[in-house]
Amino acid sequence: MSSAVAYYRVSTQRQGRSGLGIEAQRAAVERFAEAEDIAILKEFTEVETGKGADALDRRPQLTAALALARQTKCPVVVAKLDRLSRDVAFVAGLMVQRVPFIVAELGADADPFMLHLYAALAEKERRLISERTKAALASRKTTGIKLGNPTNTVEA
Repeated sequence: MSSAVAYYRVSTQRQGRSGLGIEAQRAAVERFAEAEDIAILKEFTEVETGKGADALDRRPQLTAALALARQTKCPVVVAKLDRLSRDVAFVAGLMVQRVPFIVAELGADADPFMLHLYAALAEKERRLISERTKAALASRKTTGIKLGNPTNTVEA
């Protein structure tokens, strides 16, 4: 039986509090590990956006997962590639560090070319999510709905 380190991430505090995203990721990784006869050494969980050039600096649990994987010479397993990042450069940077990672959704035999393709698709999806969010907020604003957090402002 081989070993791996599991990493789970959600982007928002609300997702973190609900636990649903984390539990779905955990279930996917557990199914994968069982099917591939992999023992999970340790799980790392994080509530943090994966967006931005400084993403790794803001993700101490990912840093710890990578360090343990390096130390034990085993891969990091994630349920989906976008849980690592939706940024091609970030994913490529992880590959350069030579810390292997496995995306349960893609299977253990996904090669670097395939991972780059999926990273590019995830990056595109991040841009589309951002565009849809901006459009929805702009639309709501035109209907007179106040955006933001009115509880922390003083009315003029």
